[in-house]
Amino acid sequence: MQPTVIPLPVSAVSSLGGWRASRPARRLAAVLRPFWVVPAAWCLVVVGLGLLLPYVELTWLVDRVPLLFPGGVDGARTVLSTIAGAMISVTGLVFSITMVVLQLASSQYSPRVLRTFLEDRLTQHTLGAFAASFVYALTVLRSVDGRVEEGVDSQDGVPQLAITLAYLLVLVAVAMFLAFIHRITTSVGVASILQRTAQDCRTLLVEGQHSGWPHERPELPDLPGPHVIAAPRSGYLDRIDVVPLVRAARAAEVRVEVLVPIGGFVVEGSPLLAVHGDPADVPADPDDLLCRVALVSDRSMEQDLGYGVRRLVDVAERALSPGVNDPTTAVQVLDQLHDLLRRMLTTPAIWPVRLDDDGTPRLVLRQPSTAQVVRDALADIAHWGEDHRRVRERVEAVLIELRVAALPEHRAALDL
Repeated sequence: MQPTVIPLPVSAVSSLGGWRASRPARRLAAVLRPFWVVPAAWCLVVVGLGLLLPYVELTWLVDRVPLLFPGGVDGARTVLSTIAGAMISVTGLVFSITMVVLQLASSQYSPRVLRTFLEDRLTQHTLGAFAASFVYALTVLRSVDGRVEEGVDSQDGVPQLAITLAYLLVLVAVAMFLAFIHRITTSVGVASILQRTAQDCRTLLVEGQHSGWPHERPELPDLPGPHVIAAPRSGYLDRIDVVPLVRAARAAEVRVEVLVPIGGFVVEGSPLLAVHGDPADVPADPDDLLCRVALVSDRSMEQDLGYGVRRLVDVAERALSPGVNDPTTAVQVLDQLHDLLRRMLTTPAIWPVRLDDDGTPRLVLRQPSTAQVVRDALADIAHWGEDHRRVRERVEAVLIELRVAALPEHRAALDL
C-alpha cells in the first residue's frame, strides 16, 4: 500500500451512510449506455403512438379534434409514404456520416477515442429521431389503409392528429440533423477531442478528491488470512462499488483488499480479492463480494482516470509516428497533461484505504503511485518525441513548472 494522486471516484456516494444514486439507477444507466438503446427507445415510443393515436382519434375523438390535416385518404397516404421514404434515406445518410467520422477518428487519433463518439447522446437521438419518423409513418399508414378497406368516408377516416404528429416529427428530425452536422464538424477536431477527454479526467479527479479518502496513513491491524478469491472471468477491472463493499466487509468483520488496480486486466482464475479476517467470518459465498466489482471487456472512464490519461498519450504517440509526423498535436496533448498533472501534484496524496463509520479499515485498493502516474503521462511522449525539438522542449518545460508548483511530497516523482 502506498499513497497516490489518483483517488478512486465514488460518485454515487455522498458518505458511508448513504447513496446519492440507488443501485437500480446505476443499473439503468448501464442499460442505457449502448449506442443502439436510445434509437430503439425512440422507435418503441412512436410505435405505441402510431397504434394508439389513430384508434383513439377515429373511435372517440373524431368530433372534438380540430382540423389539423385537411386532406383525405389519398393525401394521407401520399404524405405518410413521402415521409417514410425520405426519412429512411436520410437515416442511411446520418449513419454513413457517423461511420466515416468513427473511421477518421480511429485512424487519425486513436481507437480508444471511439467511445467518446459512440456515447454522444446527440448522435444517438438524431438517429433515433429519423428512425422513429420512418417507423411512425409506416405505423400510421397502416391505420389509414385499414379505414379505407372498411368503407369509411375518406375524409372522416383520416387520423388527422396522428398525421400532423408525423409532420412534427419530421421537423424535429430536421432540427436535430442540423445540430448533428454542427456537432460532427466541431467534434472531429483534435482540440475538441483532447478537451473532451481532459474534461472527463478533471471531473473524475474532482470527484475522487471529495470522496473521503484519508490523507494520513491508516494503521492496518494484523488479521488472520488472507483468503484469496479468484476472478470468475477475464476482463478489465472497471468499477468498484466502494460503499457496498465496505458494508459487506463490516458486516462480516473482515478487511477486503482488491489485488488489481482500476483498469488492470484480470485473467480468469487469477487472484482478485484478498479477505483478511477470522476464517469463520469469511463469507462462504464469494459472490457476496465479487458482485461489488465489475469486470468488463473494454475499459471505460466511470472510475478509471488512468484510462483518460492513456487516451491522451495515445493521441500524442500517433501524432509522433513517422506516417503522421505532427508534433503540434503532441504539444497540445502535453498542454492537457500539464493541466491534469498540476492539479494532481498540488493536492495532498491520499491513501487508498476505506474506513467504516467506526474508523476501522475495511477496504484496501492498489492504485498507482505518484511516480507511476507521472511516468505514464510523460515518459512515452518524451521517448517518441526526442527527435522533435518542440516536443522535447515542451516536456522539459512541463517538468520544470511541475517541480515548482508540486507539493514537496510529490517532487521526487518528477525525476523521470
